[in-house]
Amino acid sequence: MTLVMGVDSSTQSCKVVIVEAETGIVVRTGRAPHPRGTSVDPEAWWRALQAAIAEAGGLDDVAAWSIGGQQHGMVALDASGAVVRDALLWNDTRSAGAAADLVTEYGAEELARRTGLVPVASFTLTKLRWLRDNEPVNAAKTAAVALPHDWLTWRLRGFGAGDAALDELVTDRSDASGTGYWNPETGDYDRALAEAALGRDVALPRVLGPRDAVTDAAGRRVAPGAGDNAGAALGLGAGVGDVVISIGTSGTVFAVSEERTVDPTGTVAGFADASGHFLPLVATLNAARVLDAVAGLLAVDHTELSRLALTADAGAGGLRLIPHFEGERTPNLPDATATLTGMTLASATRENLARAAVEGMLGGLAVGVGAIRGLGVPLERALLIGGGAQSAAVRRIAPEVLGVPVVVPEPGEYVALGAARQAAAVIRDEEGDTRAPRHR
Repeated sequence: MTLVMGVDSSTQSCKVVIVEAETGIVVRTGRAPHPRGTSVDPEAWWRALQAAIAEAGGLDDVAAWSIGGQQHGMVALDASGAVVRDALLWNDTRSAGAAADLVTEYGAEELARRTGLVPVASFTLTKLRWLRDNEPVNAAKTAAVALPHDWLTWRLRGFGAGDAALDELVTDRSDASGTGYWNPETGDYDRALAEAALGRDVALPRVLGPRDAVTDAAGRRVAPGAGDNAGAALGLGAGVGDVVISIGTSGTVFAVSEERTVDPTGTVAGFADASGHFLPLVATLNAARVLDAVAGLLAVDHTELSRLALTADAGAGGLRLIPHFEGERTPNLPDATATLTGMTLASATRENLARAAVEGMLGGLAVGVGAIRGLGVPLERALLIGGGAQSAAVRRIAPEVLGVPVVVPEPGEYVALGAARQAAAVIRDEEGDTRAPRHR
């Protein structure tokens, strides 16, 4: 029996799965928490990875491994391989001004054409500009820039501070596509943009193809890894025609596409996936917390909220909730607030409010589905994942609001499972296929 390891180093925690390479059956798991905050010492991720691997029984009997991780975070390294400063995470918004400056300098259409992205504070490009403008000493020390999954892969392969093997940094096309300085069409870094952001040229991780592999110090094969959304797509077995809708604290809508997408409005980020295709993605700020908020107002749990919503008719009697409780990213309304309209003596019922919450949340995600479809991406079914997908009302109402058939897979650690599939693929070395058997 050949075993492989998949890792999901997310914002909140590190999850590890050890699976049978041939069957995809999970045999061991481990987990460790990450510290809170939007600026984190990467060493905390390294300690969590080691703890999660230990809880999962270690690596001694593992033949290959792969790491999926949160996208966009900036890990700056000096010439010795030491971390220059705490990593700025995807959800650190201090570089919003830098993003606006870059758009002004280059134009949204030009940046979308070159990188598939219109810069926002999430992307690594904007964090490099922030570093240049606000911490010039640290910018001058920076000799290489990596993403969280790149850096953890490098460390687990046996490199680190004091070992200046910066040329051993590797990444994959999915995570590279979220930096803001990689061209999905050519597959090359746009070094002019990276240099314009930081003010100087630095080493960047080598981008591995979907079937490429390197080795660790023990000779195990190491797959390229992936950004979290691309890893989830692999874990789900999503293919062309599928749109994945993740309903967590925030919402993400992404589809597997054979063709590259370019959206100068910035609504759809033109990411790449981990299999050689593309992964157009829309992010929303308001998702499962919408249900939390309305459940709190009604003083009910989520099971009762779901029952109330399914008791009401479609359209909630005219009651409409625009659920911008935390502002919104899609559409870009950072200062917006939630509004409830259509209230009459007849419509103002607990059942209608519950229904309006579910329809309003799904309506925000439907905007993302429509935006991706508007770029010519074929969408045949939706895969609903995340905590919000466990609501019976969400599952029942989603096809009406989203306009596509809905499938709700069993809950699972899909990013880690996707990484495990990738590791299994480099073991099997199947030409043109990066997916291992469906995990059970």
